[in-house]
Amino acid sequence: MSFIRLAARRPTLRCPHNPTAPLRSSPQFRQTARYARSDFEAALRQGPRPKGPRKDEDFVSVHREEAMRRAAKIKKQNWLALGAALSMIAPIFLVRLWDVPLPPPEKEGETPRRGVVDMILGPPTKTDAPRKAAEAFQGKKVVIAAGDKVIAAPADSDNPQASDPDAIELVETGTSYVPYFPRTIRLPTDRAGPEAIASDAEYTLLGLGIRKVSFLRVQVYVVGLYVKTADLSTLQNHLINTVNPSASALIPGEKNDLRESLLDPEKSNKIWESILSRDGTGGVDMAFRVVPCRGTDFKHLQDGWMRGIASRTDEVRRKQAELIRQQATENKSISLPKPVEEGEFSDESFGLAMKEFKNLFQGKGKAPKGSVIILTRNKSGTLGALYQPIVKGEKQEQMGKSSWLGEVKDERVGRLVWLLYLGGENVSSEPARRSIVDGCIDIVERPVGTLETMVH
Repeated sequence: MSFIRLAARRPTLRCPHNPTAPLRSSPQFRQTARYARSDFEAALRQGPRPKGPRKDEDFVSVHREEAMRRAAKIKKQNWLALGAALSMIAPIFLVRLWDVPLPPPEKEGETPRRGVVDMILGPPTKTDAPRKAAEAFQGKKVVIAAGDKVIAAPADSDNPQASDPDAIELVETGTSYVPYFPRTIRLPTDRAGPEAIASDAEYTLLGLGIRKVSFLRVQVYVVGLYVKTADLSTLQNHLINTVNPSASALIPGEKNDLRESLLDPEKSNKIWESILSRDGTGGVDMAFRVVPCRGTDFKHLQDGWMRGIASRTDEVRRKQAELIRQQATENKSISLPKPVEEGEFSDESFGLAMKEFKNLFQGKGKAPKGSVIILTRNKSGTLGALYQPIVKGEKQEQMGKSSWLGEVKDERVGRLVWLLYLGGENVSSEPARRSIVDGCIDIVERPVGTLETMVH
């Protein structure tokens, strides 16, 4: 008989009333032992008991309940991650596999829709110029004449041409706020009074561009440089002599050198200072035409010019101080060239001239979109300012009469204003400078004395 059977037969229970009496002789003990032995043998035949509860058990342990809760949370997270991944992948397949119908044609003057952008950010603010502004210029209709020239002609003209006395040849600016600039303008030369005009002269557009500010590239105004038509040959001669004094026109390689010099921060300053410092027969009459792209005021324009002039004078003082320190270091053993005369912008007369320039625009009020501000500079360096407002007519807006704002005789003020757009590293409008440089390259291609009026 095996050990298991012997162990099963051993008495395990004793009577509490008679502990010394053997229990094996009791019938109840024999029946209980028989049942215990059968249960034990059945357990041995079934093998080890499983760790988890049996099916007939209706209770769950605390640890198992926590494990079930964690499993449910993990399952929920997995479903959420799957949904997020599908939400990113599904649009890609929809865009590539689903043919989206074309939008219906937009009506004239209607702002184009931007789809989801409009749903999220809302429709854009309508700040662009209306279409009628592009179809009219100073009260005249804009048409395409012979030679693909854009002109503004009277509304009653049957077959307008660019050669008509009432027609104005236009140049596109690149923005619908101010669609066109005239190719030529007429500006007064002598004045008999504060507003009376005795005579005028023709000026030709050399280049134009848009002034933008802030990282949003907000368009402030369009500015164009005009040169007196009679002085174009003088300007041409100065530019050619900058590269090759013995030449009458520049070849392609020399034109590239001139372009690089006019775009270089240091060389451009020297070239334009040399041109602007000439007077008499060697001087050049010029003008800047400024047209706001949106409603502004003279105070805003004045502050922009004043800040630009202040930065230029500070740069000149910095260079002068650096030169003085260098001369002191070398104990003045050699004579170094000075970039400017010592104290050029430090004297009292320059401060008074800047006050005169500020008074030109002081208290002038608003400068609405489309109005014209013109800054002139004659051969003697005198800076003048004119203003042409917008007048509301019965049917459409028209240009009003030009008024004279005043002048500043100190040539340094006009020179600094001109250098804000033409020379240095940071100009007020880089597109305007590049367009003006292109215009300069165009006029140096022809021999001196045979220059035709050109516009870029």
